[in-house]
Amino acid sequence: MAIDSDIKDINLAPGGRYRIEWAERDMPVLRQIRKRFAQEKPLQGTRLAGCLHVTTETANLAITLQAGGAEVVLCASNPLSTQDDVAAALVSHYEIPVYAIKGEDNATYYDHVTTALDHKPHITMDDGADLVSTLHKSRTELISDVIGGTEETTTGVIRLRAMAKEGALKFPVLAVNDSMTKHLFDNRYGTGQSTIDGIVRATNLLLAGRALVVGGYGWCSRGIAMRARGMGANVIVTEVNPLKALEAVMDGFRVMPMMEAAPIGDIFVTSTGDINVIDRQHFEVMKNGAVVSNSGHFNVEINIPALQEMAEGPPRRVRPFVEQYTMPDGRVINLLGEGRLINLAAAEGHPASVMDMSFANQALGAEFMLSNAKTLEKRVYTIPEEIDMEIARLKLESMGVQIDTLSPEQDAYLNQWQEGT
Repeated sequence: MAIDSDIKDINLAPGGRYRIEWAERDMPVLRQIRKRFAQEKPLQGTRLAGCLHVTTETANLAITLQAGGAEVVLCASNPLSTQDDVAAALVSHYEIPVYAIKGEDNATYYDHVTTALDHKPHITMDDGADLVSTLHKSRTELISDVIGGTEETTTGVIRLRAMAKEGALKFPVLAVNDSMTKHLFDNRYGTGQSTIDGIVRATNLLLAGRALVVGGYGWCSRGIAMRARGMGANVIVTEVNPLKALEAVMDGFRVMPMMEAAPIGDIFVTSTGDINVIDRQHFEVMKNGAVVSNSGHFNVEINIPALQEMAEGPPRRVRPFVEQYTMPDGRVINLLGEGRLINLAAAEGHPASVMDMSFANQALGAEFMLSNAKTLEKRVYTIPEEIDMEIARLKLESMGVQIDTLSPEQDAYLNQWQEGT
């Protein structure tokens, strides 16, 4: 049976399948969930549209949802994050419709989002809230079919909470990103490693001894700063939040405004979820040869229009993911991955072992939403703590790690107030 799709090349499927299977070996929690889903079919008859990075790890999530009985369709959540061989394998070997091509332009990207919505989803699964925002802006006729959604990213949760605050959100959404087993691990260890991986693959630069400026000190930026320091970089952190800035200082990093860091930094990476973290005035004072990159979800953290306006002529593509802009004074500034999230533009995204927990949240979140949507209000929720704890327990079990349990006496002590000093 021919599966409706828009992918680069179906002939890439065999290689994609091998890579999906390779990632699956390192996703034991999701594997256990898939086994139960295959038996219980908790998502039977549910149409589920995912706007996610089409990677080997996402493929294993889609296969798990399909095993649970869902009719799954995927589109990309970023024009540069699709792994074309994985998209082909999902269509060819798993019969999952995919609308995603690495390097697609913005018009094609949104055409793919719209096509995924044509499947009339009951549940949306977002990585940046583009499905939900498109539903609310231009496909409102489909909202009555939607039971609820899940959201994977900090950026998406920010957008959804803004919608809920304005009373614009028309169905409940689970903030998967806010689960402890997501942001404490995926954001910190996944983003930390994969961002450094993307920068190094794009540039082949040695980080040791270089000044690396990290925009922000949320969980993603913490991970980036940690891994960069581990590779010998002299890490500088910029922040607007005094508590996060103080934490960065206590963690041993230099903290200063971006304007002070701009002439010092050799490599810059943003991960804040906000616009123009690196702006015109920063480009004006950067070193010759400065490398600028972003690990936030959207390509708005670097003011690329300002950089293009300042440069003399179009940029030179000096490496596959490096565009070199020449300033009027002869300095060059190197932009990585078109300012899109560098860990997926130039590398492969997070390792499977950390996405194991994030996508366990997505799978169990879809099951929870289906079971509880009728009692949920039209706002953003966090996945229940017991689900979070179960994912952590399963992860430890898969690693062969055992922990203590409270004795009845200890449990009673923690649930009373009478005993004191």
